[in-house]
Amino acid sequence: MQEPSNPQRKRIKALVALLLAFAAGCVDIVGYLSFGKLFTAHLTGETVHLGEWFTEARSQDAARAAAIIAVFVAGSILGRTAIEVGSRLRLRSVAVVTLLLEAALIASAVPAGHSQLFSLLMLAAAMGVQTATLTRIGSLTVHTTFVTGMLNKLAQLLSHVVFLTYDVLRGSQAAVASRLKALRDARFISGVWLFYLAGAASGTWMKFRFNMHALLLPGVLVLSLAVVDLISPLAVEEERDVPER
Repeated sequence: MQEPSNPQRKRIKALVALLLAFAAGCVDIVGYLSFGKLFTAHLTGETVHLGEWFTEARSQDAARAAAIIAVFVAGSILGRTAIEVGSRLRLRSVAVVTLLLEAALIASAVPAGHSQLFSLLMLAAAMGVQTATLTRIGSLTVHTTFVTGMLNKLAQLLSHVVFLTYDVLRGSQAAVASRLKALRDARFISGVWLFYLAGAASGTWMKFRFNMHALLLPGVLVLSLAVVDLISPLAVEEERDVPER
C-alpha cells in the first residue's frame, strides 16, 4: 500500500487529534458525572481538589485524587515508553498499541460490578495513555486531554497574528506566509477545543440516557483510530518531526 504524502499524513493526524479530543471530553464528563465529580483528564482540577481535601483533612477524598493523578502519569509514561520503543525499533505502526490499550482501559470502566475507584483509575490511565499517543503535528505541539494548554497556545498565536498583520500592512512579504501558517494553526487549535467541548456535551447527553454505557462511544472511536494507524502510521512519523520552537 502506498504511504500517504507528508501533507496528507498531517491532515490525517490533525483529524485524529480532533477525534481524540472529542473522546477525552466525553470520558472526562462521564467520569465526572458518575463518580463524585472527579476528573480523569482535567488534572488541573484534580490537583485543586487534592489541595482542598488535603487541607480539610478529608483523607479518603485526597487519596482518591492523588491516586487519579498518579495513575494518569503512569499511563502517560507507559504510552511514551511504547512510542519511544517503537520509534527506536522503526516499527511501522506504534500508536495502534497505545490506542488499543486506551480503548481497553475505557471499556474496563463500563461494567457495573466494579468499584467506583477502579473505574476512575481505569479512565485516568486511559487519558494518560492518550496524552502520550499524539503530541505533535509537524512543528505544532498538541494536547488532546489538556485544553488549558491549547487555549494558551491559541492566545499566543492570535497575538502573533496581530503583529504579523501589522508587518504585512507595512509591506513585509516574509510575514505573509508566517501569518497564514499562524492562522491555520490557530484554526486547528480552536478545533481541538471545540471537539473537546462537543465530546463533553455528547457525553453529558449520553450519560443521562445510557449511564456508564456512554463510555462505549469514546471507546469505539479510539478503537477505530487504531485502525487508522495501521493504514497511516501516526507516532513514528511524529518522533521525526521538528519540535516546536
